[in-house]
Amino acid sequence: MSTITASTAAPSPLTRRMLMDPILPTLLRMAWPNVLVMVLQSAVGLIETYFVGQLGTSALAGVSLVFPMTMLMTMMSAGALGGGISSSIARALGARDAASAERFAFHAIIVSLLVGCLFGLLFLMFGRPLYRLMGGTDAALEAATLYSNWVFLGMPLVWLFNGLASILRGTGNMMVPSVVICLGTVVLLPLSALLIFGWGPLPGQGVAGGGIAVVLYYLLGCAALLGYFAAGRPIVRLRASRLSWRYMRDMLRVGGVGALNTVQTNGTIAVLTTLFAAFGSAGIAGFGVSSRIEYVLIPFGFGFGAPLVAIVGTNLGAGNPERAYRAAWVGAAIGFTIAETVGLLAAIFPERWIGLFDTDPAVIAAGSVYLQHVGPVYGLFGAAIVLNLASQGAQRVMWPFLAGTARLLVAAGGGLVAVRWFDASLGTVSLLVAIGIVLFGGINIASVWARTWTRPTRQPE
Repeated sequence: MSTITASTAAPSPLTRRMLMDPILPTLLRMAWPNVLVMVLQSAVGLIETYFVGQLGTSALAGVSLVFPMTMLMTMMSAGALGGGISSSIARALGARDAASAERFAFHAIIVSLLVGCLFGLLFLMFGRPLYRLMGGTDAALEAATLYSNWVFLGMPLVWLFNGLASILRGTGNMMVPSVVICLGTVVLLPLSALLIFGWGPLPGQGVAGGGIAVVLYYLLGCAALLGYFAAGRPIVRLRASRLSWRYMRDMLRVGGVGALNTVQTNGTIAVLTTLFAAFGSAGIAGFGVSSRIEYVLIPFGFGFGAPLVAIVGTNLGAGNPERAYRAAWVGAAIGFTIAETVGLLAAIFPERWIGLFDTDPAVIAAGSVYLQHVGPVYGLFGAAIVLNLASQGAQRVMWPFLAGTARLLVAAGGGLVAVRWFDASLGTVSLLVAIGIVLFGGINIASVWARTWTRPTRQPE
């Protein structure tokens, strides 16, 4: 049963902008703070990878094992549950129901903290066996365990931070979360180097230092966002209310399926990391460095997709589906162009990218094979990420889930069969990954083209 009811309250200027202003300028205006933040975060992530690479191939391989899991948490909290939070708030504001939007915000905080504590506990207990299952051994396994324990100790802070940011994004406010993230990353970079390598009387903590820096970053970010809410500036305020399953269900209906889609995406990377372990530590490191391009593209997709959650949700809540569809196609075109450009450059000059992190010829060779197969189809990946988020705004996430399933079956499942039973080469596995991306993008595009967002559904209770 929907919790959104119409109200006569006048929409805020941000809401009116999403309902009435030209789509492309509105999307660009809302997206540029996100894109700037994502570029900055990606750059910081790459520089941190460079820092870890200075500790040796084992340290780099260890962090590469943990990286899909940390990205899983970020994508689930910011993209999956975050999309459900933003969508519910945007649809409530589009229907001029500010009271429901505020109740959604309070429930979002509770859900974010509970889920963050759950995942933190799970990885603290079972992280080491998981990384061993993924192919980690000896020094690489020790590095993975050490880094993981620190990062997941602070996991409730990760979920809380992204929950607070998603509340603001649901109102159309992309600027404040972006400013907080930018200021945080400015602090994170020197802090990470200091804790990893040490300076003066402060001893270096190695890979553990990188994990400690991440926890401190999210701690400061949560404090900043909570301070902004306490100042009473947002459209939607944080007010305690009686907990109701109806409000949690509206967010989790989108966030739950979105989380499964995120698990598929990162599960695919995790399984492929295991498969590349068959080619030795160089295979793991080469794939880990090369596949990070995908994690660079995801933030670009999120940069344009997060505003679409608000734009699509607000317009559908206001009964304006045609504008919602147009906005989605504009965003998808931008996502495709950016991702395809990056992918082609990576395919043409793979050694330039990989050589930034590891100069081992075996690592460069393994990563180059992967990028030459997968890079040319990254445009479809970029379009799919944007449309996936737009579908969250429409609260229609089943087709994106099926697209992720197809990718998982072909890339990870097909790769597993090829390696285990047919002794496939690295090039064959890379080709299967490329085919999976084509399916992932194609199904997402086809679902929006078929106008699945506005097809009739069962009547509410």
